[in-house]
Amino acid sequence: MKNFLSLIFFALMVCVGTAWAQTTGAKPNPASPQKPATTTAPPAATNKKEDCGCEAKTPAPDVFATVNGIKISAKEIEDPLKEKVKEIQNSVVEARKRELDVQINTRLLNLEAKKRGITTSKLIEQEILSKVKEPTLEEAQAFYAQNKAKIQESFDSIVGDILTYLRQQRQQLETRKLAERLRAAAQVKMLVTAAAVTPPEKEADRERLFATLNGEKITSGDVEDALRPLIFEAQEQIYELKKAQLDVRINDLLLEQEAAKRKITTKALLDQEVITKIRKPTEAEARKFYDDNTEKIAGTFAESKDKIIEYLTQQEQQKSEDAFAESLRKTANIEMNLREPDPPVLSIAIDDRPTRGGANAAVTIVEFTDFQCPACGRTQPILDEVVNEYGDRVKFVVRDFPLEMHAYAMKAAEAAEAAREQGKFWEYAAVLFKNQEHLEIENLLQYASQLGLDMKKFQEALSSGKFADKVQRDVEDGVRLGINATPTVFINGKRLRDKSKESLKAAIEAALKEVAKK
Repeated sequence: MKNFLSLIFFALMVCVGTAWAQTTGAKPNPASPQKPATTTAPPAATNKKEDCGCEAKTPAPDVFATVNGIKISAKEIEDPLKEKVKEIQNSVVEARKRELDVQINTRLLNLEAKKRGITTSKLIEQEILSKVKEPTLEEAQAFYAQNKAKIQESFDSIVGDILTYLRQQRQQLETRKLAERLRAAAQVKMLVTAAAVTPPEKEADRERLFATLNGEKITSGDVEDALRPLIFEAQEQIYELKKAQLDVRINDLLLEQEAAKRKITTKALLDQEVITKIRKPTEAEARKFYDDNTEKIAGTFAESKDKIIEYLTQQEQQKSEDAFAESLRKTANIEMNLREPDPPVLSIAIDDRPTRGGANAAVTIVEFTDFQCPACGRTQPILDEVVNEYGDRVKFVVRDFPLEMHAYAMKAAEAAEAAREQGKFWEYAAVLFKNQEHLEIENLLQYASQLGLDMKKFQEALSSGKFADKVQRDVEDGVRLGINATPTVFINGKRLRDKSKESLKAAIEAALKEVAKK
């Protein structure tokens, strides 16, 4: 269901033109931006350079690192990355332009669902998914014939992707129709153009009024709050680019310094310490790589062997280079000034979710998890150990985020909810994590029986999809929080990058100190 939700939001973003015309009486012109129906708030200055609002509050240092007394300036690292950084920032600028319409369409969706007394998921199912006609094999073949020159793959290898694409196109069309109907029936007043939806320059600017929906205000603050996960993601991407560039520069500098120390060239140094130590892969290793990746490799092993060996040799060289660089770093005096961006504090609902620990604990740990996700399975014992160690000082809350790639994750999450209904969520979840490769329906029923659950009640809940909406609510919230992988862990609303035991404990201690200060 999560893929449908993502599609819905995307389509709601792009179906603005016709809906706007129905709401305001204006005719959409695809060649020019729409004019607002009413202008009661001054638009942002049009001659100002577009701002993504991604900059951290603390200015970046002028010197990113010092290596054995040699300074590496910010300019030296940032200049080669300007185009990539600009691309990331522009993605936020464009998202901000769409966000006002996303806010309106999402609220309309929620209002309509409430009016009908159903969930938004049910509304989407009734008004969009049920109206979509499944594409046929003949339609997929026709599409393939029309686009064969661009696809450059066999029909059999891509037929599934074509059917998915055609289905999504139809879903988007139905979504567009629904958005237009909802907008036509509502009182929507657009007070600014999309181009005027700019980040606030000061706190007071968050009150700028962008639109009203049935008299309810939508402000700059509403838009910025919704964009916070995306802005942080942009900050992380830019940081990772700079960090990678800085690491390369540090390694190059250390290589130059070591070569000068030995009075040889950097090439001679690499030959001594890297090239001569590369182990050439064997034919058996090449065969194993081929067997492990057969579906991704075109041609027979005999045809691919030389390229595979070349690839594996490159991998070995990279390992050797990394090991040598690490050895140089261990004896070097390196001072790093580039800092990771500080994650925003996000508001995360925890009502009616599996919870353990102290009910009134100062620190709340929220994990978005997927029972079929191997990384979640590896993280769970660490979380259990840390939560047990801190006892009532922390509250641990689990929320579901079954990934599209995991065929059994959604039903497993529903099964865990059915077990929670009978007071056995934690016991059932533990069994699921221990049996991640066996989560078919018959397995889910078997685990419930092993735990002594009321099987009639459990089976009815599972077959009827009784808890599907509850799982879907978690997914929808996760999407709004910018989650795209599992496990994702938050400590008092701040997303945790490293989920090792040491990092978890460090984040909890920092949160406890922060609460104590307040």
